[in-house]
Amino acid sequence: MTQEDPKPEATEENPPESQDGAEPKKERVLHTRIPAVLEGELKAAARALRVPVSNLVRTILEDAVKIADRASERVEDKLSRAAKTVHDERDRLRSKVEKKPNLDDVVAYQPVVMARASECAKCGAALAEGAQAGLAVGEIPSAPRFVCATCMP
Repeated sequence: MTQEDPKPEATEENPPESQDGAEPKKERVLHTRIPAVLEGELKAAARALRVPVSNLVRTILEDAVKIADRASERVEDKLSRAAKTVHDERDRLRSKVEKKPNLDDVVAYQPVVMARASECAKCGAALAEGAQAGLAVGEIPSAPRFVCATCMP
């Protein structure tokens, strides 16, 4: 009498073999607790659709996962677009602030003749070499700020 090798216990990693020796099913069983009311609703819906409750639950879960994936993709897309908009707006404001220095602290304007081309700190107009302009003198020393004759009071 020969001794047979005991069959390994079926686990998630080692599913049970089918009776005919064919490849085992890839499906898994998932147990969960649900309220009695939900169970009744699922059974009623399955009866109305004339499908087994397990098929209905599987379909509902598959659809829910697909919807969640699509929703997260949309949220990621919207966040990416919002981040790009914020980045672009920040760059636009930064360049605007860098171009036009703050003139709130100006206490006087000193008339000058431009020795080098520049632009007006108030309106952005070109100040050509030799043009009449004003040097903005502020309460706090800062980089030179020039304004065109039109913007100078």
